[in-house]
Amino acid sequence: MKNIQFSLLSLLFVFASCEKKEEKAPVVMPYKVIKVTQSNTSLLAEYPATLEGVTDIDIRAKVDGYIEKIYVQEGQEVKKGQLLFKLETQTADQEASAAKAKVTAAQVEVNRLKPLVERDIISDVQLETAKANLASAKSTYQSIVARINYATIKSPVNGIVGTLPLRLGSYVSSQTTQPLTRISDVSTIYAYFSMNEKQQLDITMHAAGKTFQEKIAKMPPVNLILSNGTEYEKKGKIETFSGQANTQTGSFNVRASFANTNKLLRSGGSGTIQIPTNLENVILIPQNATLEMQDKRIVLSVDKDNKVIAKPVTVRAVPGGHFYVVDEGLKVNDIILIEGIGIISEGTKIKPEIVENPVKINPIPYENN
Repeated sequence: MKNIQFSLLSLLFVFASCEKKEEKAPVVMPYKVIKVTQSNTSLLAEYPATLEGVTDIDIRAKVDGYIEKIYVQEGQEVKKGQLLFKLETQTADQEASAAKAKVTAAQVEVNRLKPLVERDIISDVQLETAKANLASAKSTYQSIVARINYATIKSPVNGIVGTLPLRLGSYVSSQTTQPLTRISDVSTIYAYFSMNEKQQLDITMHAAGKTFQEKIAKMPPVNLILSNGTEYEKKGKIETFSGQANTQTGSFNVRASFANTNKLLRSGGSGTIQIPTNLENVILIPQNATLEMQDKRIVLSVDKDNKVIAKPVTVRAVPGGHFYVVDEGLKVNDIILIEGIGIISEGTKIKPEIVENPVKINPIPYENN
């Protein structure tokens, strides 16, 4: 009887030991993975920009006077030569009348002396003096007339009227700090922005052409994102880089131009310039195959033993928000997880299920694709 009980206890112990061993045995779960490949894509570098017209001309008074009339409104489109302001000229008009009378009197005196000189009744000196007085009177009169003409202020260019800070009756002069208004020619809008030396080299080195000017001429069109987040309907063109970097900031000033036939863009506005850079044979991975950990971007790679390894990577975002260009941290044919990111811990053994790389399925923006 005792032998039977011992056998049963031994059997139970064996079963219990087997159950414990089964519980301790790790379960290898399947997870989807992809094989790292190369592809072509375009990146967009973004730079804050300020917008200015082809010309922004401050309109100032050349003479002293009170504003008598204002012929335009803020934001109005004007043509070259169109009347903008008129200053009060009452005093100048009176001075002009008096000066004109002096011109007439001086002319009469010259006319009177001419025949007397011809008959040798008087000397040439008196006639020359009269002529000098006539020239002086004419000069004074013309100066006053010019002053009156300056009181009528016209637009020097086609453009848009800016703010009108001064009102009727305001006294202005050539020394007035604040301009009467500003006329902006916005048929073309210039977007001014800056970039550092590395950014300038990255952009120009990838552009076609031998000389720097050829590279600028062949650079791809750029986008303008307006302050409300929408993309401007027309593409722009980079026209100039500053000849040298700013010694204090190390940055280059850049100008891009945009056609503005509908006058939607105005001088003084702001936006963001997007410059595309085409990249060939670079490693692309889905953004959802990464996670951020302690200010680092991490991917989960699978080693030859099918164990998970966390790898830090250096990436740049591809427009569209779906993919990253990997600059450092991965090589072609590496296996990375696209499932269980943020759940699986490093060192976990998995059963990798290779699926089609999304880079091959989804179109990546690239000019030469």
